[in-house]
Amino acid sequence: METRAEKLIDLVNYQAGSVVSRTIVNRKGGTVTLFAFDAGQSLSEHTAPFDALAHVLDGEAEITISGQQFHLRAGEMIVMPANQPHAVNATQKFKMLLTMIKE
Repeated sequence: METRAEKLIDLVNYQAGSVVSRTIVNRKGGTVTLFAFDAGQSLSEHTAPFDALAHVLDGEAEITISGQQFHLRAGEMIVMPANQPHAVNATQKFKMLLTMIKE
C-alpha cells in the first residue's frame, strides 16, 4: 500500500438516494469509515458494542443518541457511546468520518 496524503472529503462520493461507505482502516483495534448520505437517507436506530466518533465533513445531519437529538454541521463531531442506541439522519447531503474504537 502506497503512503500518500489524501483529501478525505474526496474519497467518497454522493450517490442519489443512497448511503455510500468506504472503509479506510480496518484493524483489530478499530475501523475508520467514510460515509456519504444523500438528503433524506438514514441509518435506523441500532447499538454497537464499541464507542464511535462521528465527524461531519460536509453538510448537516441529525444524530440521535439514547433519544436525544443532536444537529451537527461540517466541522463538528460527537461520540456515540458503546451500547447506547443511536441513529443518523441526513437533513441534507452530508459526509462523515466514523472512527470506531474496539480496544
